[in-house]
Amino acid sequence: MKFSKRVLNVSPSATLAVSAQAKKMQADGIDVINLSTGEPDFATPVNIQKAAIDSIQNGSASYYTPVKGLPDLQNAVVKRVFQDYQRTIDPSQVALTVGAKMGLYALFQAVLEPGDSAMIIAPYWVSYEEQIKLAGAKVQVVHPHANDMKATPDELTEAMDDSTKILILNTPQNPSGLVYSKEETESIAKWALEHGVLLIADEIYGKLVYNNVKFTSVLELSDELVNNTVIINGVSKAYAMTGWRLGYLIANSEIINKVGALLGHMTSNPTTVAQYAAIEALNGDQKAVFDMRDAFEKRLNETFALLNDIPGLKLEHKPEGAFYLFPNVTELMKQKGFTSSSELALALLNDAHVAVVAGEGFGMPGYIRLSYATSQDKLNEACRRIKEFAKAQ
Repeated sequence: MKFSKRVLNVSPSATLAVSAQAKKMQADGIDVINLSTGEPDFATPVNIQKAAIDSIQNGSASYYTPVKGLPDLQNAVVKRVFQDYQRTIDPSQVALTVGAKMGLYALFQAVLEPGDSAMIIAPYWVSYEEQIKLAGAKVQVVHPHANDMKATPDELTEAMDDSTKILILNTPQNPSGLVYSKEETESIAKWALEHGVLLIADEIYGKLVYNNVKFTSVLELSDELVNNTVIINGVSKAYAMTGWRLGYLIANSEIINKVGALLGHMTSNPTTVAQYAAIEALNGDQKAVFDMRDAFEKRLNETFALLNDIPGLKLEHKPEGAFYLFPNVTELMKQKGFTSSSELALALLNDAHVAVVAGEGFGMPGYIRLSYATSQDKLNEACRRIKEFAKAQ
C-alpha cells in the first residue's frame, strides 16, 4: 500500500501513544500509575448526565442538528461568555465542533495553505504541529529565552517572516501550566494585530487556575484585538467531559462560516446528545467546576512539593493552571546515562511503572510531563516510585 505524503509526514500523538501502552500493561496485570493523559478523573457532573439522558428519552438526541451546533447551544456559549468575561458576542460567531481538537483542525484547514507558516511557542501541545503539517503549512517554533517559558513580542518578531499567517497562544498552557498575565496576553494580541497575523487563543484550561492567579481571556481585551482572534474552547476539561467530544470556536462570522462549510463535509454536526449535555454544562449550576478546580489546586500544591524532593528533577516554576507538572529532567538523564527524555520516560514506565510523556512531543527535550488529574494517593505513590528510581544505582 502506498500512503499519502501527508500521513507519512505525521507523527502519532505522543500523549495517546504513552497512555495506550500504559493501559495495555495494566490489562496485563501490571500496576502502572498513568500520569500521561490530560483527563480529569472526575465523572461528568450528575446534572449534565441527566440532561443527556433526558434528551435521549424524549427523542431530541435522535436527529441531525445544524452543522455549527444547536441554536440553544450557540446561545449558551454566548451567555457563558458574557457571564465570564462581560463580552457580548452573536451566535453567528460560534461554531460547535467534535472536540476542541476538531475545531483547531478545521480552522487550520480553512486559513492555512502551502507556503504559509504558523507560529507556535515551545513548549506546545502535541497536536498543533501535526495539524499545521496536515494543512500543508510550515511550523515556526518560538523558543522563549526566559525560564518562565513565556514568549515576548520581540521574540515573536525575531521568529516571524513574510509567510507567517497565524500565531497560537495557549494560556493556561499545556504542558507547563504557565498562565500569561493580562499585560502579557494583551502585548501578544497587539503584536499579532500590528503584524497582520491571526491570533489563535487556545483557552481550554481557562477555568482551571490556582492559588489566586487570574486568567485573562482575549475576550476581555479591546474590540480590535478580539476581532483579530479565534478563541478555542470546549467543555472537556472544566466540566470533566473529555469523552463527550464537544468544543467550540468563537471568531468573526466570516471565519465561522468558512469553518462551518468544511465541518459540513467532515462531521455533519457534533454528536447531538453531547450538545444537549453541553447546554446544561454551560447554563447550569457551576459549583462542580469550582469543586474540581479546588481539588486540582490541592493536588498541585502537594505534588509540587513531592517532586521538588526528587533528585535530578527541577521544577523551574510552579504551574498556575491546567493540571500538569513539567519538570526539567536533564540532570536525571545524565545520572542514568540517557540521551533523551523519551528514553527516560520509557524507563520510568518499564522499571518504575509510572507513565509520563517525554518533552520531545512538546518541542522541549529534557523535560517530562506529569498529569495530576488523578487521586492524591496515586500521585503520592507515583512520586515515591520516581524518587526510588532516581536514587537507584
